[in-house]
Amino acid sequence: MVQDMLAGAISLGSLAVGLFFFRYWHTSRDRFFLYFALSFWIEGFSRIHMGLNSDIPEDVPVYYMIRILSYGLILLAIWEKNRPDAEP
Repeated sequence: MVQDMLAGAISLGSLAVGLFFFRYWHTSRDRFFLYFALSFWIEGFSRIHMGLNSDIPEDVPVYYMIRILSYGLILLAIWEKNRPDAEP
């Protein structure tokens, strides 16, 4: 019961943070914010899926691949922002 409530809170937080980053992207058109929004949305929907399917163990490789994709988007955003030839 508590675990489901925490999974819901984490997913709601991730989706809300994704909306903030999407708003920043919408005003600035900087891909950095778009990558962060996508990353948080992927993580949020993954947590919703994990909460709804609690009979599937959390150590299934597909969940790790989703997290790698999510964190990879963050790393890609940081790398693109810090390239020497990147536009301001």
